[in-house]
Amino acid sequence: MVIVGFEFKILIPTMPSDPKSVSDWQDLLRIAQGSPLVIERVRIPEKQIAVEGQFALPELARLSLEDHVFVIAFLRSHGTIKDMEQTFGVSYPTIKARLNRISSQLEFVETNPSPTRTEGRAGILDRLQKGEITPVEAIRALEALK
Repeated sequence: MVIVGFEFKILIPTMPSDPKSVSDWQDLLRIAQGSPLVIERVRIPEKQIAVEGQFALPELARLSLEDHVFVIAFLRSHGTIKDMEQTFGVSYPTIKARLNRISSQLEFVETNPSPTRTEGRAGILDRLQKGEITPVEAIRALEALK
């Protein structure tokens, strides 16, 4: 689904504080009915910059409004499921099931993958040179190859 002519803010991990922005976002999610959204214009008013193209929403922004509320509550409870049980008035298995369902919608991105045997010494040193890993991490990775 392509939405043109809507101007909204995506604030993660908190929702917009302006009630109108929250309402607009809820309306947009309701209209989309779970279909993918494509943003075609991004504007930064303070900088007077606008960029046009096709931009996918971040994965967290693709969650339903109910899942946003759940994730925010989870973060605010510092991941304490006991607090989540009290907040939502449901059992541990219900909280775990919801977390599993939400996490299955999100792709895990390894930000610092460990070296593989096929990467070898040269690959580790290349990652070090690019600044992807620290010298200490490079030493550990090289030692792991032995």
